[in-house]
Amino acid sequence: MKVLLIKDVKSLGKTGEIKDVKEGYGRNFLIGKGFAKHATDEVIEQWKQDQADMKKREEEEIAHLREIEKKLGKIKVVMSKKIGANGHLYGAITKDDIAHALMDQHGIEIDKKSVELEKNAIKAMGDFDISIKLGHGIHAKMSLEVVGE
Repeated sequence: MKVLLIKDVKSLGKTGEIKDVKEGYGRNFLIGKGFAKHATDEVIEQWKQDQADMKKREEEEIAHLREIEKKLGKIKVVMSKKIGANGHLYGAITKDDIAHALMDQHGIEIDKKSVELEKNAIKAMGDFDISIKLGHGIHAKMSLEVVGE
């Protein structure tokens, strides 16, 4: 019996491979547990089409992330906080604050987990370079200015 693996199976093969297996193993375990499909011409054609569609979506997503990377390189986010007598901020500016400010000021939505800071939070005034992980190995840099109120 020929099966198309739709998930990696240890000691058998990787996703997308067509394997020749015994009838009981293929029907009861692989197909029954959702690891494979019976390898008919229609199933193989559908698999190839799905893979092509998935690759196209991934390329579009990478292009979109490259656009965001370019936008982030050109913008500057300005945040204001109250300052104490010694010049330090009351509280701190966190990753969440940066993500909200980016959305409010420039309409770019990112997850707070994507923001990378050298320390956990910013506790002083000044200019900072912030790194943002966008996915697919794309890292963007943006400028952050912290001013006092």
